[in-house]
Amino acid sequence: MKKNSRILPPQIQETELADFQPQDEETFENLKFLETNRSRSIVKNLIIRQSSLEKITMTNSRLERFEAANVIFEKCDLSNSELLGASIHQAEFRQCRLIGTNFSESWLRDVRFDDCLLDYASFATTNLKSVAFTNNRLRFAEFYDIDWQNLQLTENDLHDTGWLRTQLKGLSFVSNRFERIGISADQLRGLTVEPTQALIIAAGLGLIID
Repeated sequence: MKKNSRILPPQIQETELADFQPQDEETFENLKFLETNRSRSIVKNLIIRQSSLEKITMTNSRLERFEAANVIFEKCDLSNSELLGASIHQAEFRQCRLIGTNFSESWLRDVRFDDCLLDYASFATTNLKSVAFTNNRLRFAEFYDIDWQNLQLTENDLHDTGWLRTQLKGLSFVSNRFERIGISADQLRGLTVEPTQALIIAAGLGLIID
């Protein structure tokens, strides 16, 4: 199996504490945002660079053409929000609630998700390059028809995740756990799994194991 490449961390220097009030066409740079609730926001063309957000709540929001570069999201809540078509580069999501968050059609480069709740999140038709998921709960999350390179999955709960129409060659499910998973039979070649995982996948594809 090909060795995973390094994922570049966010580059953040000195930041200034500021009030988080996102508006259309706004650019935030070199700022730190703390404990603010902006749920049910609808914002277009928001750009955040070289900044950190801690305990920011934006549930049930819609961020159209959102861009984040060199950003840390820590203990934020973006559950049930739409980030359709977002561009996210050199970012980390740490202990965030992203339940039902829609990242579909987004571009993610050098992004880490650590210790997050991502149940029912959608990464359908995303383009992922150097993205790592570590110790997250991803139950029922959707990875339909994704284009990926250097995707790292470590100790996640992948129960009932969907990977239909996604090329799995070079990907490893080892160390992750699931009791059921959705995979296209014609995309299985080259996927690395543990023996128990192989039995689960085979049963899900209709094989009768005697």
